[in-house]
Amino acid sequence: MRVLKIVSIVLAGAMLAGDAVAAEEPVKYPVPATTIYPGDVIKDEMIMDRNFAPNIQGASAFINDRAALTGRTARRTLLAGHLIPINGLEDQKAVTRGAVVKVLVEDDGLVIVTYATSLQSGSPGMVVQLRNLDTGVTIRGIVQQDGSVRIQNG
Repeated sequence: MRVLKIVSIVLAGAMLAGDAVAAEEPVKYPVPATTIYPGDVIKDEMIMDRNFAPNIQGASAFINDRAALTGRTARRTLLAGHLIPINGLEDQKAVTRGAVVKVLVEDDGLVIVTYATSLQSGSPGMVVQLRNLDTGVTIRGIVQQDGSVRIQNG
């Protein structure tokens, strides 16, 4: 009877330990399959999933969603197999500094198209400064998805 009680205690302890091990399952994070260099646009085939310990320090500073990587640009070198820091990526720039961009000026239904030199790089939705090629005046506008810049109430 005493042996049976000891065996049941040992089995109960083993079951509890098994539950603790099951709770400590590894967490999957997307990592580069090969080294990605600054300026590279990240494609899905450049990423693989890798298991990490669930209690990894600073986990919130790293990308944990594969979909959040695709189409973004590397700001720094991302090493193969290593976690990708959130600040290591940026959105693709639709307008780059020094480039000549199409500017659309809208005012009460009238649309005027002109060109300007971008003084800043910017992603869609960002406000950037430009220098009008005709007048030399510095203007500000919102970057559009197609790479043009829209100025309202010109």
